[in-house]
Parts: sequence; C-alpha cells; structure tokens
Amino acid sequence: MYHSRANQTDINQNGILCRCMRTSINILFILCLTISVNAKQHLLSANLDSLVNLPSAYEITPEDLEKKFINEQFSTNPYFQWLSELKDRAIFKRSPAANITVNLTILDGKIPIEELVVDFDKGKFLGVTISLFNRGDGGEISDAEFARRFIETGKHLGKQLEARPRKRKGNIRKGIMTDGYTWSSPRGKAVILCNPDVGDHNNPKAKEFIRMRLARKDAKGIYEAALKERSQATVRKSKLAANVKENDGYVSISGLPMVDQGNKGYCVVASAQRLFEYYGIACDMHQLAQLAQSDPDKGTNSLYINEQLGRIDYLFKTRFKCLAVSHQGTMVELKDDKYVGKEIPRRSYDKFIITNIEKGIPLLWSMQLGIKPETPKINPQTSGGHMRIIHGYNKVKNEIVFTDSWGAGHNFKTMDADDAYDVTQGLYVMTPTTN
Repeated sequence: MYHSRANQTDINQNGILCRCMRTSINILFILCLTISVNAKQHLLSANLDSLVNLPSAYEITPEDLEKKFINEQFSTNPYFQWLSELKDRAIFKRSPAANITVNLTILDGKIPIEELVVDFDKGKFLGVTISLFNRGDGGEISDAEFARRFIETGKHLGKQLEARPRKRKGNIRKGIMTDGYTWSSPRGKAVILCNPDVGDHNNPKAKEFIRMRLARKDAKGIYEAALKERSQATVRKSKLAANVKENDGYVSISGLPMVDQGNKGYCVVASAQRLFEYYGIACDMHQLAQLAQSDPDKGTNSLYINEQLGRIDYLFKTRFKCLAVSHQGTMVELKDDKYVGKEIPRRSYDKFIITNIEKGIPLLWSMQLGIKPETPKINPQTSGGHMRIIHGYNKVKNEIVFTDSWGAGHNFKTMDADDAYDVTQGLYVMTPTTN
C-alpha cells in the first residue's frame, strides 16, 4: 500500500513545533494517517454563538475575530488558524494540534461542533460553514444525538432568518446529494444538510455528516451554490482562464480556495473539495469522503477515487480524467483501472500541465514526498504518498507551482519540473462541462 501518516502541529507556549509525515509505500493506494506526539495536553473551550447570531455576526471583522479569540499563554492562536495570508478565511477545529483539544460549541453551549470555517470578503463577514458532525472527526454518533444536533440547529436558523424552511430530499441519481432544509430571507440565507438516507436504520454507517452554512443575503460562491438543489458547477469553463496570472515569470491560477485536511487521511478529498469550491460546487471533504468511501484513519484509495469520481462527476456537471500514472518507471495511461494504457512521453506530461494551467484548470497531483527538494523546504522526516494540486509553472526556471491542503502558508510552493516528474504517481484533472 501507498500511504502517509501526518502529524498534527503541536502548539505550546513556544508556538508551533513541527508538522511531519511518515509513510510506507505501494503504488495502489494514497493514504494519509496520523501519529500523535507526546506533549503537555491543553483543554480549552470556545463558544461560537457570535458567528451564528444575526445581525450582529455580519458586523464581525477579521480584527474582531483575533481580539475575541485570544489566549496569551500561547504564541500561536490555539482557537483558530487563518487559511490564507489575506485573512479572508479562518478555521476553528476541535483538535487544532496534537496537544490541544478545544470544546467548540454553539447555541449557548448546547450543540458541540467539530469544525467551523468563517469567510470574509473585503474585510467584512461573508458566511460560516459548520460541521455539526462528521465521521472523520467525530467517529460514531447515536441516532438521538444526530437528530438533536440537526433539529436544534435548524430551529435556530429559522429564528435567525425569520423564515420557513424549504425541504430537500436527496436523490444521488438525480444529482441531489443531500437531505436537509434551506432558508432564504432579507436577513440572509442558510442550509442544514446531511447525507441522503440517514434515517435508514438498517445501515449502521448511514450517519456520515451534518453541515450547515449561514451567510449574508448577497453572498456568492459556495454559499449561493449551497441553496441550489443540485450540487453542480456554477462556474463556466470558458471563464476560468481569467484566473490565470503572470508574475515574475510564474504563470499560476489565482482564487483557489484553501482548506485544511487536519490530521485525517483526507489529502485526496480535501484537494477535490478545493477544486469543487473553485468551480462553485458546495460539497466538502466529508461529503466526498462518504462518496469515495474514504477511511479517516487510513485515507483514500486512489484507484477507488478514480472509479467513484469517474462515476459521479456528471452529477456535478464536471468531468474527471486520469491523465497519467506511474508504472514500472514510466508514465502510462490508466485504462479500465489497469496500468495497460499506452506510454505517455515526457513532452506530453509537460503539455498536460501547461495546457490546463493556461485554461485556468488546476491538476490533482499524487506524488511521493521527501525524495526531491522543494521550496520552501519541508521537514526532512517527511516522506510518503500524498496528493497536491499543481496550479502553475515557470518555463524559464523549469519549475512547477503547487499547493498542499494544509492551511495558510501552503498556497504557493515550487519544485524543479524534472524532479516533479520523477516523483509523480498520478496526474488528474476535473473540469466543468458547462462552457
């Protein structure tokens, strides 16, 4: 098997200590696992009602967030992390580090949550996405507790928006990927969703996730897309080239949202979520993990992701394609989930990258960590299978530009193009079908 095991970052009074990955390798799977580091444990609490109570939430700025959630014992904020240097997206996690647990709650402490992402636009509150439950972080949950979180949060949204909900019944065959309710009023818009058929008591694994979003009335992107019944691309393929920028010889795609996979083995589905958000599809890594049958402790089988996304991509109005995979020291096509396709020469591999980047289409890149140098440098202990996103290149310097789904500071990295080719295990694209 081909997997990696990623540490959470330890935080103490001296700040961030380390992030590393250890692995064993096999070409059939990309798996990301977590190991823990012995450190002094800290238990904190954070009530996040200020981010879900209207209209006061709309007045919150990035500066307000930093002032409200601060702990002087730590040099690095233990409650939330910025996912971008622009401070337009922040994430609160129950386990932000191996030595820290934060009891995150909403509704006067009555509802525990796993994760909250807050977005800002031009310094103003845009919206929040909250994981009320997901199997990757929360493990198992009783039927009663699952229903309680769903119902109580739904009641809260109805009161805040002063509107009646519209019911959504999932039907994956028709492209309706979730059960739940939506609200829209002059006060804003919101959704609360879970995976379809969650009431099927004959399926003990049916309870996969509960996700809610709350946003300003004029919020676009994933917040607007979340109200749509079908989870499909809202960005036209012909518009993507406008995202391509050139600076100092680097041609790269701007506007690629950042997420943080945390300590879960979700490098594949986290990368896929970023592409989905880039295309205006309101589907997160927890929902994709359900579709791909990802194991949060073991990771995602890359061949299964290839099969599953190939089967369901049309539901999102996208097309998923494997461009190349490594086999016996060379690049070949993956045909019928077997390494039997024709050999792909190096010039074709380079053309795949350049052509797609110039169209504004990022590439999913499965590769082996720790074998070749990269900028900025990674921990020398880091090794193993991983998925990244290639989103740029520099012909003069013979470099590719890539990003990891690890949060802020991992947006723009480079590697020699020859080295990148040597460590590649697979190259994939997912594109909107609507021109």
